[in-house]
Amino acid sequence: MVQDYSFPTEDFLLLGKVAKAHGMRGEVKIFPFSGQPENIRMYRELVLVDSRGDLSPPLAILGCRVQGKVAITSLDSITSRDMAEGIEGMGVLLAKTNLPELTDNEFYWHQYIGKTVKDLKNRHIGKIEAIFPSGSQDIMVINSGTEEILVPISKTIVVREGSEEITIDPPPGLLELYTDYCGGRDE
Repeated sequence: MVQDYSFPTEDFLLLGKVAKAHGMRGEVKIFPFSGQPENIRMYRELVLVDSRGDLSPPLAILGCRVQGKVAITSLDSITSRDMAEGIEGMGVLLAKTNLPELTDNEFYWHQYIGKTVKDLKNRHIGKIEAIFPSGSQDIMVINSGTEEILVPISKTIVVREGSEEITIDPPPGLLELYTDYCGGRDE
C-alpha cells in the first residue's frame, strides 16, 4: 500500500505521494496516506523525495484544494505540466519542525508507531506497526509477533501513554478475536 521511500525519519514525516499531474499550469494531485487531503492546506511547505532517496529543496504551497481523496496542490517552482509529470510518484514529506501544535487530547500517528502495547494486567500485546483512519476513530495495528491485532484508539481504550509504552483497556472479547493472543505474555 504505502510505497517505501528512503529519507531521514528523524527530520521528516511521509505524508503521501504525488499521484499525477493536474491541468497545464503545474498543479499535482497529492494522495495523502492519512486519508485526509484537507490537512495538506495546513502546511506552508513540503519536500519531495524520489525513489533513490534524493530530497528536493523545500517547496512552498501556493494553493491547495480538495477533490475526493486527493489534494490538488500548486507548488513553488513547479509551473508546467511537464514539470508536474516529472515529479509523479515522488513521496511528499513534511519537516517535523513544521507540524502544527497539538491540543491536549491530540496526537500524531508517528508518535504511536513502534510503541509497546500492554493491557491493564501488564500483559504484553505487541508493538504498534501502523495506524489507519476508520470513520469516527483511528485504528492501531498491533503486531503480536504472530497476529495483527486491530484496536480502536479512544479515551476509554487507551488509558495510559508513556514515551515507549501504551496501556490499553480493550472491551471484553476484542483481543480474544485474535486466536494467538491467548491472554498475552507477562513481562
